[in-house]
Amino acid sequence: MTDKIASYRDLIVWQQAMDLTVAISQVTRTWPKDELYGLTGQVRRAATSVPANIAEGYGRESRASYQQFLRIAQGSLKELETHLLIAQRVGITSREAVESLMPHSESVGKLLRLLIRKLSAE
Repeated sequence: MTDKIASYRDLIVWQQAMDLTVAISQVTRTWPKDELYGLTGQVRRAATSVPANIAEGYGRESRASYQQFLRIAQGSLKELETHLLIAQRVGITSREAVESLMPHSESVGKLLRLLIRKLSAE
């Protein structure tokens, strides 16, 4: 069995980012409808941006470009975390909901940092 990466879909970081996006979608379904074009939309866009930027970077011709898209994914991840904390503070979601999502976000962030570091060393 080989661990060769043939596609961005083989990357664990992309897979975990996709799982996080699904979890975000499920949590935000319970949020008030009047937030659909406000905080709900911002949270969903930030979440979907993470795996999308990982995939886009993977498809780029240069390593530097790939790393740049991974850094954009990192920024989107921090944006997502901040929006979740805002949603908690303004009473849109519970502390428990945010606390259940943060470890997933932190795991994706760690994998992004490791991948960027690996690409820098090559």
